[in-house]
Amino acid sequence: MARERTAKKREEHEVEFSRIVAFSDGVFSIAITLLVLDLKLPRDLANDEIWHALGAQHEQFLAYAISFAVIARFWFVHHSFFSEVKAFDSRLIGLNMLYLAFIVLIPFSSQVLGEYGGTLPAVVVYSANLSAVVLVGQWMAWDARHSGLAKADLQTKRESFVRSMFIAGVFLGSIVIAVFDAGIAPYIWLLLFFEGRGHVIERLSRRIS
Repeated sequence: MARERTAKKREEHEVEFSRIVAFSDGVFSIAITLLVLDLKLPRDLANDEIWHALGAQHEQFLAYAISFAVIARFWFVHHSFFSEVKAFDSRLIGLNMLYLAFIVLIPFSSQVLGEYGGTLPAVVVYSANLSAVVLVGQWMAWDARHSGLAKADLQTKRESFVRSMFIAGVFLGSIVIAVFDAGIAPYIWLLLFFEGRGHVIERLSRRIS
């Protein structure tokens, strides 16, 4: 993905920039909608079998809830980043496409987690997918800011980096734990609630000189 000699300014190519954002939003919408397709009940159930069938899919419902929240969070971060973008080029578009490729893979990895939760392959597939989204997203943001395509203050850059490393570290760490006990590995993801509060990330970013 070689960078063009001259980037296109956003205000001078608003239609093209809007198409990039609209396409990205469409991918997020499709990915988050596909999650519900994994929630199915057998046909022709008797009245007393419906509750049992719903209970039997508790792992699928859990995977749906986690993945819905994750994709929604990724969309918010992506939306915030593109609000910073003042110009774009082929490299930014290419990195965005790579990012979206991992986003649209989440429904599949969520299905694997829902059907085979508590197993090493399920934890590895799901955690690797989400780690890839986070790391590619950070790569895209760093590259755009470093090249002058997007503007952000120093504190925002630090918090973005620390947050990405924290989230990726949680998912990659859960893979290591899954090697020893795949059943407890998903509980490590609860650490992400600390990231959601923001206080830990803020304190850590301020320590970076």
